[in-house]
Amino acid sequence: MFFWIIKVLLFLPLCLIFPTSFKNKKKIPKGKVILVCNHRSNIDCIYLINRLWRRQYFLAKESLFKKKVFGGFLKKMGAVPVDREKVQLSTIKQCLGILKQEKLLTIFPEGTRNTSSEFLLDFKGGASVFSIKANCPVVPVVITKKPRAFCFNKIVVGDPIYFDDSFKGEDGTARANEIIKQKMIELYENNTKKKKPKD
Repeated sequence: MFFWIIKVLLFLPLCLIFPTSFKNKKKIPKGKVILVCNHRSNIDCIYLINRLWRRQYFLAKESLFKKKVFGGFLKKMGAVPVDREKVQLSTIKQCLGILKQEKLLTIFPEGTRNTSSEFLLDFKGGASVFSIKANCPVVPVVITKKPRAFCFNKIVVGDPIYFDDSFKGEDGTARANEIIKQKMIELYENNTKKKKPKD
């Protein structure tokens, strides 16, 4: 209930401050699913929570939970603390538990904010591992620009990706990560290309 109260209260103000279109949201399957999204700013998860009308859980760096009040707020909003250097077994179990309950888990596979000129950093293996273990699809999502107040932005959803048992193990995880990354790059390029002027 807390999640929905905060979401409803902030929906309109956030829409006005961060005007954003959400393209192809119907491609997100019902039931358990993992969203993977690029990570350019600290408010990326707010973007997704605000624009998608579905209860969402997401991984957040452990240091954000050091202050009890703020940490408690994050947990009520669906945040799962994660040690980016060494993922704990308890975090893995919590994420798999969320998916087992047919819910939506959002992961930023780069593991940290990308401040480079490259569109994506190297991926962590969590999304593909969880997808295989929970038998659920991974859906690539791209935020086309770094969020800025009063600047129009676009969130684009790609087609669901399914991984079978052949992707188990380190080699399989690496292949799955590369597939996800390439799909995100394609999604980004297809939605940021400037239209050529007509002759």
